[in-house]
Amino acid sequence: MTKEFSASRLDVKGFAEEGAELSGKDTIGRHERLMAETRGRGAEMALAWSARGELRNPGHVNPEVWLHVRADAVLPLTCQRCLGPVQMPVTVDRSFRFVADEETASALDDQSEEDLLALSRSFDLMELIEDELLMDLPVAPRHGVCPEPVKMAAVDPGFEDVAERAENPFAQLGKLRTIKH
Repeated sequence: MTKEFSASRLDVKGFAEEGAELSGKDTIGRHERLMAETRGRGAEMALAWSARGELRNPGHVNPEVWLHVRADAVLPLTCQRCLGPVQMPVTVDRSFRFVADEETASALDDQSEEDLLALSRSFDLMELIEDELLMDLPVAPRHGVCPEPVKMAAVDPGFEDVAERAENPFAQLGKLRTIKH
C-alpha cells in the first residue's frame, strides 16, 4: 500500500519509512520571499524540485530519518556591477536528518556535521525548499561580462566646471552682513 504525501503538510517519518519520493514544478511567483529577492520579476519562471525520504538503521531502537532535497531555479536578480537584470541559476542538493524535537536538534547541532531538523507530522517541504534556495543565492550577483560597459566615473562631465564657478558660501554671507558706522 502506497501512502499519498503532500509537500505542504509532510509526515516526514512516514515519508522516510515508505522510502517515498515527491517531485514537482512550481513557479517562483508562488514563493513570496523569492519574489522579494527578484523584486517582483520572473513570477512565471519555473522552480523544479524533488524530495526523497530514507530510513537508516530501520531495525535499530532509534532509526535515523533522512530527507534528501533537490531544487533548481533560474532567478532574475540585479547585477551588482552594471545594475541590469542577470539570470542566476540556483541549485540546491541537500540532505537533512530529523530528530525528535527542536531541543534535541539544538543540542546536537554543534557536534553534528549534517543538517538537523525537528520531526513533524505536518512539515512544510516547500518552505524548506524556499529557505534553501534563498541561502544559496549569491551575495553579490553579477554578469560574467556585463552586456553594456560599466560607468567607472562617479561624476558627470562638466561637474568641476560648475564647482569652480560656484561662489564661496562665506562670501555670500559677507554680502548679507550690514556695515556699522
